[in-house]
Amino acid sequence: MNARPISLAERGNRDVADIADQAMIRRASRKDATDDRALPPLSAAPVGAWRALAERAIEPNGYYQADWELAVDASARGRTGASLLSATGDAGQLIGLLPVIPMRRIYRMPLPALVGAEPYGTLCTPLLDRDAAEQAAGKMLQQARDAGAHALILRTMSLDGPAMAAMRTVLARDGLQPRLLSTYQRAQLDATRDAEELLRDALGSKKLKELRRQRHRLSDHGAVRFDVARTPRAVAAALETFLALEAGGWKGQRGTALSQHAGDAAFIRRATAAMAEAGRCEIVMLHAGGTPVAGGIVVRHQDRAFFFKIGIDERFAKHSPGTQLTLELTRHLCADPTINSADSTAAPGHPMIDPIWRGRFAIGDVLLPLRRRDPLVGAIHAALTLNNAAYEAARSAARFIRSRRGKPG
Repeated sequence: MNARPISLAERGNRDVADIADQAMIRRASRKDATDDRALPPLSAAPVGAWRALAERAIEPNGYYQADWELAVDASARGRTGASLLSATGDAGQLIGLLPVIPMRRIYRMPLPALVGAEPYGTLCTPLLDRDAAEQAAGKMLQQARDAGAHALILRTMSLDGPAMAAMRTVLARDGLQPRLLSTYQRAQLDATRDAEELLRDALGSKKLKELRRQRHRLSDHGAVRFDVARTPRAVAAALETFLALEAGGWKGQRGTALSQHAGDAAFIRRATAAMAEAGRCEIVMLHAGGTPVAGGIVVRHQDRAFFFKIGIDERFAKHSPGTQLTLELTRHLCADPTINSADSTAAPGHPMIDPIWRGRFAIGDVLLPLRRRDPLVGAIHAALTLNNAAYEAARSAARFIRSRRGKPG
């Protein structure tokens, strides 16, 4: 019998495993195994100190705020059980924090590295005290070394912000430099601008006229209104509406809606309730008469908003409810003097939000080596490169299969 051909993705995964095995054979020893047990669990982090650090952070990350990330760590599917990298200042105050997990948990490779824990929102920029960012970065990197790590991998990291700059400076002192694994430009909103001027510049008069026509057609189903839930009680009620919208759309069909998994549902209910108590979460909703047609969850941190998720009623798809909601959210954020910018949290080239929010910032995956002239860093880098290639090959194959469905043979 002929053997089944090996796909590119499978070949890449086998190569990754071979690299991991060879690296461990060459350098097999106790000190080369990352001992995440040497790090405290994230659940043991001092919540009050964590919240205070978030207020002083040199760069905002709404998804690494205590109330959000602890809810993720408690129950979110595939995201529980993180460990804590942290740093304290000379006076004993918390000056740095990053949730991490061992590389073997994410990539199934027995290599000694730690990975920034993915907080559901796609941003893993660590919290560093603005008055002690380099001190915090240095202490956290040393804590990772002491736990046996040879590298720290930061996925979906803000590449050009002050947190990354502090990391680069600290590494340079030891003759080290970050290794960029992947990068893309993500859409963001400049909320300091006048909303109407911004929308005209982004979309042009012809597109705006078409969107106004669609909104008018939407009003045939009842008066169109935009609501913002802010109080804990209002957020809790609006969240249930949002969850129903999301589950009723394509995410529900794919089985990825938040309400379809008990752990995810528990996470988002806990997180939004706690964040609303502190005024750091809103749920925006677009109605046509008494019918909610689109909703979104917005997280706030310092002067930045984070557009976490959107859900729409696809029965109204021809009226572009998601775009209509985003236009209203743009006006809402631009009118808020406490918000200077908003992260779309969107994938690169997102067809809905990229044309509206024309600002961009660099996001990427970065490998931070922790030891000089370390052959294991090369093995870790090669393994991640092959893993990414296999993943992209699998995604391309899936897109091709979807594109061929319904076409004549």
